[in-house]
Amino acid sequence: MAAPLTARERSHLKARAHALEPSVLVGHGGVTDAVAAEIDRALKARELIKVKILAERDKRDEIAAVISTRTDSAIVQQVGKVVVLWRPKPDKTP
Repeated sequence: MAAPLTARERSHLKARAHALEPSVLVGHGGVTDAVAAEIDRALKARELIKVKILAERDKRDEIAAVISTRTDSAIVQQVGKVVVLWRPKPDKTP
């Protein structure tokens, strides 16, 4: 899992994520390999994304934790059906 975020980092990422639209939708089928791969691609491209989870209310926290673990990302914020994920882009130093 990504390193824990400080309060200042979390606040900064929340502000950056405010204007974003959800880029991936997790349906009632849950986190399939295809969904996890799409979230991974979105994180590689953008670093900070929103994911909309359409599961029942009591399962959303669990699904968000599974997504975070499978994609090695940090949960910045979770409000209702939307979770904000962050993973730093890998350095491109040769």
